This record gives sequence, structure tokens and C-alpha cells, in this order.
Amino acid sequence: MADDVFFTSATELARRIRTGELSAGEVAETFLRRIDDLNHETNSFTEVTHDLAMDTAKRCDEAAARGTSLGPLHGVPVGIKDLFDFRAGVRNTFGSLPLKDFVPASTTEYIQRLENAGAVIVGKTNAPEFGHKGITDNFVSGPCSTPFDLSRNAGGSSGGSAAAVAAGLVPMAQGTDGGGSVRIPSAWCGTFGYKPSFGRIADIARPNSAVSTSPFVSTGPITRSVDDAALMLSVMAGPHPRDPYCLPAIAGDWSIRDHSGLAGKRIAFSADLSGFPVDAEIAAKISDAATSLELAGASVHHVDIKWPADQFELSSLWLRITGLMYISALEAIKGWGVDLMNDHIDALTPAFRDMVLAAQLLSEDEVLQDKILRTAVQDAVQDVFDDYDFIVSPTLATSPVPNASDGLTVGPSELNGTAVDPSIGWCLTYPFNFTGNPAASVPAGLTSAGLPVGMQIVGRQHADLDLLAACAAYEAVAPWLDTYPGHTGS
Repeated sequence: MADDVFFTSATELARRIRTGELSAGEVAETFLRRIDDLNHETNSFTEVTHDLAMDTAKRCDEAAARGTSLGPLHGVPVGIKDLFDFRAGVRNTFGSLPLKDFVPASTTEYIQRLENAGAVIVGKTNAPEFGHKGITDNFVSGPCSTPFDLSRNAGGSSGGSAAAVAAGLVPMAQGTDGGGSVRIPSAWCGTFGYKPSFGRIADIARPNSAVSTSPFVSTGPITRSVDDAALMLSVMAGPHPRDPYCLPAIAGDWSIRDHSGLAGKRIAFSADLSGFPVDAEIAAKISDAATSLELAGASVHHVDIKWPADQFELSSLWLRITGLMYISALEAIKGWGVDLMNDHIDALTPAFRDMVLAAQLLSEDEVLQDKILRTAVQDAVQDVFDDYDFIVSPTLATSPVPNASDGLTVGPSELNGTAVDPSIGWCLTYPFNFTGNPAASVPAGLTSAGLPVGMQIVGRQHADLDLLAACAAYEAVAPWLDTYPGHTGS
């Protein structure tokens, strides 16, 4: 099979398999071989599911021989995140030493939807312990690298998924986003990462169905094109009666039929998201990328978002409410017979452990005050959307950081002389997990050192089709496919 298959879009691969030009079996075998040969470079996959992938591909080919298709992703290789994204019978470590041998007995609903649509799951992708930071590194598998510089981190927490897509190990991968975990690694790996509106993709959380509401956590696609992300979303999206927070089925077609999604649109632009310290080269790149938005028909207006607190307090708010979410998650894990905070506390990543311990000390009044502050963030964002169609900013404030050798890679603690939280404070993503708005990271070029820069585009509440159309319009005037290391351009 020609090497160009590794950077062929998922949409095109699915078409070739449906028409019989390629077989699902040969596609799966070819991608598995590439993963076996190259995964050591980025450390994208924590588990490679050879048997599962080949069995699924065989079913795809058997269906094709009968003249039928398993669905829109028939035969397409997909990576899934090593977190709460279960596939029954496949090892799932959470990036946590005490759970490194955990094997779930059931499959998460949105992963099941991928399989029902014919996706060939080729493995689980690297993530930090319980996804607690914007870096992918852990004590189980070690750091994940961006393909653009193998000494530097891919970002997190869906770092393995983004690195695998950028390296041509899979055409698409799934991630989750509770503070930017789809958008952050997409920025550092040059991929398209999409966080849908909260509730757009049903998530059946048990025993606490509300665990993903504070902050709002969404699953989403990581791809090399907007079309592929829309294809993946068309499969994953939709309600489920056991998710009380899911949205109704979207009224419209997920496919992008033209590139006019920015024509006449008003964009609220800020090169620092109104008060976040941003590396000067990153800010300049995003300002340059804003001209492409104008080329696509939008009018770009510099705005000042009236945040209710400074960036350090907002990141502290995220850490506190995320810590409360982890308390709930760890209570559920106790039901599996594993008490992490009492029996395995010394084996946990210190930053993750400390986040949970701090949350355990919060008073009822402190939790209430945090809810009020979060509501003020919601109002600040909606104040902008009262007058504009999209908010645009850098995705991240800095370029990929060097990997550590001890499993404890973190982001910077200072930028432009201003203190930032090393776990999440250099990310301009998490405010939109307070609000639930759909948000994407699109590639916006490379730095002078050849490292990717991501531009964040945020849409109005529940306006996923509008945001995808806007991203497709930007992609049409500022394509990025030729930037990937290893892509031949053929």
C-alpha cells in the first residue's frame, strides 16, 4: 500500500474501502505496522489492540462482500483515549500506576457508537493521570511527544491522540476536554481539535450522572481536517435517555457543503484573551492568522472580555472545581475495590494528589462562592456573544515544553514575568469549560523554531454547525496539511 495512505483523510479512506479500492483488512494491517514501527518516537499509544483491530476489519470486509457497510467509518482506524473512554476487554490505565492493569467489562457509549459505525479501534492513547493537566506524561507510560520535536511534549490531556494523528499513525482519534484537553494537544501537534457543546455527545456517567458538569467535560474528535471531525461527530453525537444533560439530536447535516461559514460573520478577537500572558511570537502568529479570517469574509474586531477575576484566580477556580470532580470519580473507583487516596496515595502524581486533597478541604460556602464566580465567567462570555458570532484567541500561550525524565513534565510557571499555574494556567482554553460553549483549535502556522501554533475559535452556545462551518472556511484559505512531519505532499 502506498505511503500516502497514512496522511489520507478518514473521509477518503472510508470512501476507498466502501468502493472496494482498499480492503479494511489491508488498511488496518498497514496502520498497525506503522504504529509498531514508529510509536516509540512519540509514545502515542499505551496499548495497541492488534487482535481487536483485525477482527473488526474482517467484519468490515465480510460486510462489504455482502454489499453492505457497517457505517460512515467503515474500516477507518481510530485511536481512543486511555481515560474514561472504555472499550470492553481492553486495558485502560488512566495513566495511574495503581490502575495500570485495569480492564473494563463494558464499553463507553460514545466509543460504542464509533464501533457501530465501523471504526477499527487500533489502540489506547497516552494521557496524564486522570487527565489532570495540560501535559501528557505519567508514571505508567511516560511522556508523549509532538511529532514536530520529539524532545518536546504533545500537550494534554489527549496528547497521545493528537500526536498519533499528526504522526500519521491514525487518520482520526478521540479525546476528552475538561479544560482544553482536546484543544491543547491539537495546538502543540498541529491538528484540528474540536470540543462540542456540552451535551452534544451523550455521556452515561455512573454512579454520579452529574460528574461531568463542573467543569463541563466533553468528548470530541482530533483530526487533520474539519471534514473528518464533522464525520466523526456525525457518528458520536446524539442524545441518550440515561444522560440527563444531553442535547437533542442536531437539526441539520454535519457535513460541510461549502466554505462560506465566515461570510458576514463578526469576530471578537483578542491576542491575549484579555489578560492572559502570551508569548510574543504566539500572539503575532495569531494576529497574522486573523487576516485569513478576513479573507474568508469575516470582520475582525479587537475586544476586551470583562473577566470577573485575573487569569491566575480563574485557573485556581478550575483546579478547585476539577478537584471536586475527581473526588466523585475516585468514589466511583472505590466501587471497583481500589481506594486510591487511602491505599495508594504515594503512587499518585503529586499534583493530582494535591488537587484532590485541596478539594477535600473546601467548605460549603467556598464551593458556593466558586459557583458564583463561574457564573460570572459565563456572563462575561455571553456579553461578547451578544454582539459577535465567534471569539478568537490563541489556544495556548506558549510553545511545546521539553519533556522531563521523571514522569512529571509540566508547563511553565511564569510567562512574560507573570505567574501562571504550571498545570493549566498557560492554556487559554479552560474558561470555555466553565461555560460549555463549543470551541476548536485550528492550526495557525509554525514558529521560527518550526513548532505548531494553535488558534482557538469559540462559538455561541449549541451552535456546533456554525462553528464547524467557520473552521472549514478558515481551513480553505489557510490549509495546513503540508505542515506535518513525514507528509510527502502527494
